[in-house]
Amino acid sequence: MKNVFVHHVFFWLKDPNNKESLTQFEKGLQTLITVPLIQASHIGRPVESAREVVDDSFTYSYIAFFRNKEDQVTYQTHPIHLKFIEDCQHLWEKVIVYDAIG
Repeated sequence: MKNVFVHHVFFWLKDPNNKESLTQFEKGLQTLITVPLIQASHIGRPVESAREVVDDSFTYSYIAFFRNKEDQVTYQTHPIHLKFIEDCQHLWEKVIVYDAIG
């Protein structure tokens, strides 16, 4: 995958053991990946690891692949993305984003 913009987001939920919160957040992520600009996506949960270089402290990982930076910039203001933030931001306590292009 060359010349692809990768948008990788890690979420730490406020109450990661609350089934209602998890269900609501997962539904939000499933809606989020319907943004037409996304070429491919992946939603995941951490894998426990004893290795020091592995951070398994997050609750969810979300990766979206875009054709280019411009598509990712447009995605940021897409109504589906904004609705996800509006509906789910009360569920998380921390978010970290890593963007890369290659």
